[in-house]
Amino acid sequence: MKRERFDKMNVVPFIDIVLVLLVIILATSTFVKNKTIVVDLPSASSKKSEEKKTIHIAIDKEGKYFYNHEALSLDIIKEKLIKLDPKKDLVSLHMDKASAFEYFVSVIDILKNKGFENISIITKQ
Repeated sequence: MKRERFDKMNVVPFIDIVLVLLVIILATSTFVKNKTIVVDLPSASSKKSEEKKTIHIAIDKEGKYFYNHEALSLDIIKEKLIKLDPKKDLVSLHMDKASAFEYFVSVIDILKNKGFENISIITKQ
């Protein structure tokens, strides 16, 4: 049995793999750049405007709680959150990166027990 000499290399599979990777990179890079997918929503005649409140809860590095830029204790914030509608209202949580994780968990625990669905954790880029 005589062996064939290896003179040529088949590059077609290599080109296929490179093209697939290129398509994946180009498709995902547009989402990273825009950070959102633009959707043009349809309109309806029975449009109802919802009054959504945005509540800002902040925790500084010393563990002080702020409810809409007002310094309050965790118990008072809990009472205020219980009065809100968890389906309509949006809660944005601002945390100092030097604060203890337990402060974050205490607020998230209150929000999840109440059933809040719209929670934003605000970060900087």
